[in-house]
Amino acid sequence: MARGDLLVALIQSGAGGDDLAFRRAAEALIAEENAKKHGVLASQLAEALTRKRHSGSSVSPLTRPSEAPGLFHETDPTRRLTDLVLPAAVRHTVNDLVEEHHRRDLLRSHGVEPRHRFLLAGPPGSGKTTLAEAIATEIAVPFLTVRYESLIGSFLGETASRLEALFSAVRTRPCVLFFDEFDAVAKERGDTHETGEIKRVVSSLLLQIDRLPSHVIVIAATNHSELLDRAVWRRMQVRLALPSASRDGKIEWLRAWSERSGVEFGKSERTIADRLKDLSYAELEDFALDVQRRQILDGFDAVPADVTERLLRAWSGRARPNSDD
Repeated sequence: MARGDLLVALIQSGAGGDDLAFRRAAEALIAEENAKKHGVLASQLAEALTRKRHSGSSVSPLTRPSEAPGLFHETDPTRRLTDLVLPAAVRHTVNDLVEEHHRRDLLRSHGVEPRHRFLLAGPPGSGKTTLAEAIATEIAVPFLTVRYESLIGSFLGETASRLEALFSAVRTRPCVLFFDEFDAVAKERGDTHETGEIKRVVSSLLLQIDRLPSHVIVIAATNHSELLDRAVWRRMQVRLALPSASRDGKIEWLRAWSERSGVEFGKSERTIADRLKDLSYAELEDFALDVQRRQILDGFDAVPADVTERLLRAWSGRARPNSDD
């Protein structure tokens, strides 16, 4: 019997479709075949698992990614951890997490799974999305960003149903599933101002997260951690706080970016950091890219110091939130 036929037969003759250990083992096998680009075999195994779950079960079938259109945006990640400026404690924790997933076979031989539920909290522009993408790069899996405009529906039960379709579509493939602005779907259920529908959505979300296998890495980011439901905090195995950009952090970031890109500012990183003291890391990257664009467009006539000075003046005069016109 061919290997594929044997695997299909094993799933069809395995434990009950609702047995958690069996289901997760089968999903891990399907995810492994997906990672090897064995799409046909992975589909056959998924169909076998779906048939197994339906035999005497009320559990919803697996959903293929193509059957959950618009619920997430998939990209091939390119950011690297070495490109980021992170507090030492955060960097050590993330490196440990990446190692856990690279050596998951060793962990599983001892009956232990790698951690796969992360919460990133911090102000806008502190690098939450960039860090999530960098984790996907280091683990070498696709980066899936949840699209709230497609996920959140206006009718009763619609959002919870789409959540189920979302998680079902990703649970058999290794990936990072990223929820930005997580408080949009995970608000505190005790908030008297929220509707019953929102509370049902949070309950459904928590249930779906609990059921995910460890090869699906859920990373949730929020600017308002105080709004999150307390049960969300308990579900997350790792909770990291990313601070606002510091002066030393900006200097380090500018120096590293200049080395990677080959673009010279013509001014010291300290001078730039001091003049752009209110910028976040995300805004600092936008500034650096502006300098690079201008130098490219100016061609041989570009004087790095003059280009940087011109853009420093422009950026210093930009409108900011809560500023006077």
